Amino acid sequence: MELFSDEIKIKTRKRVELVNITDRVKSLVKSSNINDGIVNVFTRHTTSAIFINENESRLLGDFEKIIENLVPMGGSYGHNAIDNNADSHLRAMIIGGSQSIPLIGGSLDLGTWQSIFFVEFDGPRSRRVRVTIIGK
Repeated sequence: MELFSDEIKIKTRKRVELVNITDRVKSLVKSSNINDGIVNVFTRHTTSAIFINENESRLLGDFEKIIENLVPMGGSYGHNAIDNNADSHLRAMIIGGSQSIPLIGGSLDLGTWQSIFFVEFDGPRSRRVRVTIIGK
């Protein structure tokens, strides 16, 4: 078994922003020289998330609308007494901070329409995503 780990740096420009990081993850997979195993993509921030889905603009817009409806910005959340970003933390909890993707023959085993997204909920900010590859 081998282990490879590196970071992707992201600068977001909006409070809520979806960033397709698939090509950047693929580049790290290539650099790792690992052919078969698991790729874990992990955000190091409590107001951001990682998800896998189709990179289609209307679907991504639907995601932004549904997350706003589920956890509205400016709600009466207890955490807002400390820092006015409780909605960002709650949204990140719902979506989750990491995803694992099988690595087969040196390629991410993503479905035809699947892409990997970093989701900013409290931007704009400078962010880091940890990519860890374990395999042979």
